[in-house]
Amino acid sequence: PCAAAPEPRRAGASRRCCAERCAMGTRRCPRSLCSYSTPQVLVVHDWRLGALYRALQLLILLYFVGYVFILQKGYQEHETRPESSVITKVKGVTESPSKVWDVGDYVAPPEGGSTFSIITRVEVSPAQTMDTCPEVSRGGAGSRAAARAARHGAPVRAGEKTGRCVPSAAGPGKSCEILAWCPADGGSVSESLAKMAAQFTILIKNSIHFPRFGFSKTNIQAAERSYLKSCTFNATSGLYCPIFKLGFIVEQAGEDFAELAEKGGVIGIIITWDCNLDLPGTECRPRYSFRRLDPKAASASPGYNYRFAKDYSWKGTPRRVLIKAYGIRVDVMVQGQAGKFSLVPTAINVATALTSVGLGSFLCDWILLSCMNKQQAYSSRKFEEVPAE
Repeated sequence: PCAAAPEPRRAGASRRCCAERCAMGTRRCPRSLCSYSTPQVLVVHDWRLGALYRALQLLILLYFVGYVFILQKGYQEHETRPESSVITKVKGVTESPSKVWDVGDYVAPPEGGSTFSIITRVEVSPAQTMDTCPEVSRGGAGSRAAARAARHGAPVRAGEKTGRCVPSAAGPGKSCEILAWCPADGGSVSESLAKMAAQFTILIKNSIHFPRFGFSKTNIQAAERSYLKSCTFNATSGLYCPIFKLGFIVEQAGEDFAELAEKGGVIGIIITWDCNLDLPGTECRPRYSFRRLDPKAASASPGYNYRFAKDYSWKGTPRRVLIKAYGIRVDVMVQGQAGKFSLVPTAINVATALTSVGLGSFLCDWILLSCMNKQQAYSSRKFEEVPAE
């Protein structure tokens, strides 16, 4: 027994030496690198803090369940901007004081693409020939101003100046002589085509394809050809009959047809495909909306118009008819998205939801340590340093 007595002393000395070495190592090592922290559970009996914590958890869960997963379908893989093609056909006949107009006269361009215009009013300048004639003055120009403009060779939009001054066609005084299609003042006659234009029918054939999911669909699903000859579009009973009357399109866009036909304008037809591919393909349906695209109250160049000419020969002399056309331009635009269940976005959103629930603990900890009356006592319990053995 006496011989065994030194062993405890040697063991105690060994433990003290180890502790001294650990303390020296701790002093040499930065504290942030040589320490480990672990969360400490602290139960605080405060109904206000508890109610806030549960309310935050409930709001976060409602956001992810209601908005992310149900409304935004966060469990699906999505594809936007489908591949799309649009083919259009216009039918109808109308008349003006001078002639009867059919599709070949009032539709441009005739290819039947996603953008086309329908003429509703024209200003016709008939029988123009290539000759010299007075320039049309845009303001009161005297003979001295006309001579100065002729000498300087200022550009004009109707033709090319010859450098000579001639009597003005608009009244007293002189103006520059130009080489152009004459008469340059036009002498146009206005004719309206809007008498029956509201009854024109427009067939819009749209096909879409989502390459990621290999899904394709069209907005026409009639088994018989005769169906399209007798139907018109209806959002409930004729959804797959994409034949629209021009007056219906203008009305749905919130415009007055007579006013729009007089000045012209641009109408957009937006076809939207929102396809949930977890459901049968028949549930993927097109949705149509209509609105005016150009500014209605624009002071500079309002409405929509363009010019074109029809050339012909009369007794060996080249002539042309210049037409300024006012009309309704239609732009068909296709947009949409498709979604299908995928494990990857589901796992990401579930993990995000579980992580976000911890925001409630972070906010309540901040309130506990910053705003409560016993914040010092809570802090001493929350953060406790334990020395290493």
